[in-house]
Amino acid sequence: MSDPCAQPLRVLLFGYGLAGRVFHGPLLAATGDYTIDVIVTSDPDRAAAARADHPGARVVADADAAFAVAGDCDLAVVCTPNDTHVELARRSLDAGLHVVVDKPLALTATEAEGLVEAADAAGRTLTVFQNRRWDGDFLTVRDVLASGELGDVFGFESAFEWWKPEVTDGRKDRALLADGGGILYDLAPHLVDQAILLFGPVRAVHAEVDARRPGAVNDDDVLVSLEHVSGVRSRLWMSSVAAQVRPRFVLRGTRGAYVSFGLDPQESQLEAGSRPGDEDFGVTPRERWGRIGAGADLREVPTRRGSYESYYRELAVALRTGSRPPVDPRDSVAVLRVIEAALD
Repeated sequence: MSDPCAQPLRVLLFGYGLAGRVFHGPLLAATGDYTIDVIVTSDPDRAAAARADHPGARVVADADAAFAVAGDCDLAVVCTPNDTHVELARRSLDAGLHVVVDKPLALTATEAEGLVEAADAAGRTLTVFQNRRWDGDFLTVRDVLASGELGDVFGFESAFEWWKPEVTDGRKDRALLADGGGILYDLAPHLVDQAILLFGPVRAVHAEVDARRPGAVNDDDVLVSLEHVSGVRSRLWMSSVAAQVRPRFVLRGTRGAYVSFGLDPQESQLEAGSRPGDEDFGVTPRERWGRIGAGADLREVPTRRGSYESYYRELAVALRTGSRPPVDPRDSVAVLRVIEAALD
């Protein structure tokens, strides 16, 4: 719950595409801890949508106009194209703001380390929007792992796949890999982050990075295999050309396995206008619950309710108390090292 006596944290929101409109805007509003005071977008249609969604916000066309009024804000949220994250985050820190950066934090581990150092020097909080730590199915995976029911877990599989066999006009399909385009920079920040959160640091990386669709200018079909220091192996699939998808999660242990299918519902619910606090928000239907066991001896495991809004609720506490943010940016540096190894 938000503190009714605390002053709201004033937000400068960079970008009002899918990330700003569907994720950050609604989730910031859900906790009662924030006001969105400034929104930056140069697109007239997005500017009109921003004014309609947030009538109390000032909508400006570029970063210079935003930084001219940055002194009226507490927190910058950067959800612009991947290749702009570092510059906007640095300028925000220089302006005295705390900063949330949508994943990926940067395009290289070196750039990301530089941002962490800049935040430390400025005495500001820097964090990364790793919302899929609060997917209901991932929360369930963490519970299953912690229960010990599977014995010694030695294998983890995670797949985020869909069937879009034609290249679209969207930026993620058209941007070059060097500019942060492609499915690796889109999904590996989530899947690698989850794997490291479960099983710890990585000592070896194997990857198969392919472009399968006609006219593709970046990767669209990827396998990243990790050997963790703990000895666990993680295999992570990302694909735009999966006519039939794999299980979303598999945990394999010495006493059994856990398998679940389907994606967490929160993104589709947010796109459809549902909001945290609605009765079914974050709820996975029973027919998509995972199963645990060995052979034919299986039982259902109810999927936990997803909670993307928890990220911003925990961040508000961190900013007001000086405690650690919900996502340590150093975790994202480690993820970028894995991505770089996958591309080497």
